[in-house]
Amino acid sequence: MKARYQYRFYPTNQQRQSLAQLFGCVRVVWNDALALCKSSDKLPNYNQLSALLTGAKKTEERAWLNDVSCVPLQQVLRHLATAYKNFFNSLQKKRKGVKVGVPKFKKKTNKQSAEFTKSAFSIKNRQVYLAKIGKVSPIWSRQLPLEPSSVTVIKDCANRYFLSFVVDIKPVNLTPINLSIGIDLGLKTFAVFSDGRQVKSPDYSTAERKISQLQRQLARQHKDSKRRNKTRLKIAKLHNKIADTRSDFLHKLSTKVVNENQVIVLEDLNVSGLVKNRRLARAISRQGWYQFRVFCSAKSEKFSREFRIISRWEPTSQVCSECGYKWGKLDLSIRSVVCLNCSTQHDRDENAAKNIKKVGIGHCHDSKRTQRESKTTTVASPDEASRITALVGR
Repeated sequence: MKARYQYRFYPTNQQRQSLAQLFGCVRVVWNDALALCKSSDKLPNYNQLSALLTGAKKTEERAWLNDVSCVPLQQVLRHLATAYKNFFNSLQKKRKGVKVGVPKFKKKTNKQSAEFTKSAFSIKNRQVYLAKIGKVSPIWSRQLPLEPSSVTVIKDCANRYFLSFVVDIKPVNLTPINLSIGIDLGLKTFAVFSDGRQVKSPDYSTAERKISQLQRQLARQHKDSKRRNKTRLKIAKLHNKIADTRSDFLHKLSTKVVNENQVIVLEDLNVSGLVKNRRLARAISRQGWYQFRVFCSAKSEKFSREFRIISRWEPTSQVCSECGYKWGKLDLSIRSVVCLNCSTQHDRDENAAKNIKKVGIGHCHDSKRTQRESKTTTVASPDEASRITALVGR
């Protein structure tokens, strides 16, 4: 399997200029090729785009493309061909997951990147040589397990530089502590495990409040002015701070979960549908549920674990995890329930996590024996004291 190892580095002033020139050439090649694809009746393939790029280098208008390495320019055309392939596969429903949109033009203010293959970079004496850029010294926070097949130079919106290496690694066998675990994801409490543990998400309120203030300031400033650009960088740094905090939290939590358990079970959440709720959209997007799922899936493959997803239609919060009695839908404000059949008191999220684990390991809800006579049930209201024991805001 392939894995990415990312390191930050600090280029010199001369290297910053060379990288800016490289990113500009990459952006121009992408935009020119994309404009050609949009205007053509028949979509050109990679070989045709590569031939057009070679011809463009011989003209006076694009002669400056010869000043940078040709490898990142060729890789841009490959990425464009892959983007169109994913777009058409998504239209024809040959590609699973979220619907992929049509490729868009690149902007100077967005994140910039350029990919080098083996022929255009080398690693020696803890320094990385990039063709026509020079030697850069990344901060080696961890060692590369094997020789990388490619490296991508990244400049984010806050003007930070990174090297991202692609390495082929082999799965590692670790002895798990637990056989299986079910995880229910939430808002205030990020994750509730089937064994009763709870993990809260980091607090992003301070950074978000500063972003709101700066965005109001940005709206009053003139476009393309120096002050507006400074404010934009401040906003980008705060957004990166939130993203880095969330990514660090999700990486540590997913690593711990995968290391300790042989089978990890999650629920297939309809995040794109949930964010349509205008009152909860920001809170849901801030959690990073899908990113946590991706991390768990990738690390399960790395450490030889089983990662399972159960259907979103499983009534995990409507069924007693002890006896299988189905009490029906509950309002979000109801956080604790007493089962009418076995008199067991349940925390709503912990009960859902236990049901997720049962369904994930193959034990379906045995609710036929104890469910109500009616097939459908109404949403429980706070007035039903026989079904509700506590009201806590979500």
